[in-house]
Amino acid sequence: MKVLIAPLNWGLGHATRCIPLIRKYIDEGHEVLLGGDGQSLTRLMQEFPSLPYVSLSPLHLHYAKGTSQVWALLRALPQFISMYYGDRRILQQLIKQEHIDMVISDNRFGLFNHQVTCIYLTHQLYIHLPRTMRFFERLAYRVHRRIWQHYNQVWVPDYEDETKCLSGALSHSDYPLPSKVQFIGPLSRLQPTEQIDKRYDVVALLSGIEPQRSLLEEQICREWYGKQQKVLIVQGRVSEPFVEWHRGNLTIVPHLADTQLTAVLQGTQTILCRSGYSTIMDLATLNLLQKAKFIPTPGQSEQEYLAAFLAKRQKQ
Repeated sequence: MKVLIAPLNWGLGHATRCIPLIRKYIDEGHEVLLGGDGQSLTRLMQEFPSLPYVSLSPLHLHYAKGTSQVWALLRALPQFISMYYGDRRILQQLIKQEHIDMVISDNRFGLFNHQVTCIYLTHQLYIHLPRTMRFFERLAYRVHRRIWQHYNQVWVPDYEDETKCLSGALSHSDYPLPSKVQFIGPLSRLQPTEQIDKRYDVVALLSGIEPQRSLLEEQICREWYGKQQKVLIVQGRVSEPFVEWHRGNLTIVPHLADTQLTAVLQGTQTILCRSGYSTIMDLATLNLLQKAKFIPTPGQSEQEYLAAFLAKRQKQ
């Protein structure tokens, strides 16, 4: 079987959570074709340099510097529409040229075709909007549901049991779910290891869309420079060559291999990071959620909700 696996280019989380799925299909002897654009595709190509890949419709998101991302997302709507129709056209060509049997689309809305089995991967069945737009949530759910109804199956990377779930109301709600929705459990490229690196008291994981990623890096450098604690900052810049540099008690690297990252996360006392869902799944897999201090991207209501949801659960 030939499988196209393609994540949305919205930060790196969509790409990294596809890594265990790609490994699974390779181990089972299937052919895997990587798809995507931007940093997400670059991340997968670095992880699987021998796999063929195809460029899909581009998405170039740019956040605002302030505390609201509403206008930034509204400005991006034409891009989402272009990506939707562009992906549909490209997929039609790929089915003819590459003889694809199955598609796994991580939140790419237009990767469906009746000729092949198409799976939609998402942790956010129910769109969580900013408080000022909360009255649009039911409409947003209906629009999103209309999109994933085109797919043969919908995979939710979370536990079905509400007492164990990591995404809360983003995937668990009173709205009825069709039988095509399946909870497949959390997805993470990281696995616990006996290797523990205790050199750093604090590890900061940077991620997300600019300029908010850089603003968080500047904030952490200001707050932690000159402190007694040794701090490692992982910038999340996967396309840059590895260069480690030091500034007082700060060590800054563009990225780390999975085994190195796991070792420093297991050895540190505090983890500073965004409350993106893929980061949450990684930390949950390593049983490290209790070490995390989540810093939601300002104005990204999904991350703000997840940070509050997990903080409340930790207190219970």
